[in-house]
Amino acid sequence: QVQLVESGGGLVQAGGSLRLSCKVSKGPFAHHAMAWFRQPAGRGREFVAAISRNAENTYYDNSVKGRFTISRDTADNQVYLHMNSLKPEDTAVYYCAATVEIYPNVVVTVQTRYQHWGQGTQVTVSS
Repeated sequence: QVQLVESGGGLVQAGGSLRLSCKVSKGPFAHHAMAWFRQPAGRGREFVAAISRNAENTYYDNSVKGRFTISRDTADNQVYLHMNSLKPEDTAVYYCAATVEIYPNVVVTVQTRYQHWGQGTQVTVSS
């Protein structure tokens, strides 16, 4: 069973930056497309960013495009979310997710496609 552990969340002022990390273990990292989702307090979980198995393709929600960057390191079995120019509306619990994907260049944005989830890490942006 694939396990995902997020880290890097915290409290930051508006305009600041954070880097989230997600360590993948007990599974073939290279076989999984990866994504980040987030859940603001009192709301449902929403898509943030996704990356293909081969890292050649990425996709972002419009709300974070140009500010966030998703990447993956196959040697270290980690996926990252670099967040710049943070806004108070980015405040949420951020979740890493993994799904087995046959095609190496496909990004998966649909939440229900993801079988494996981390426990989440809190990001709080103060105004």
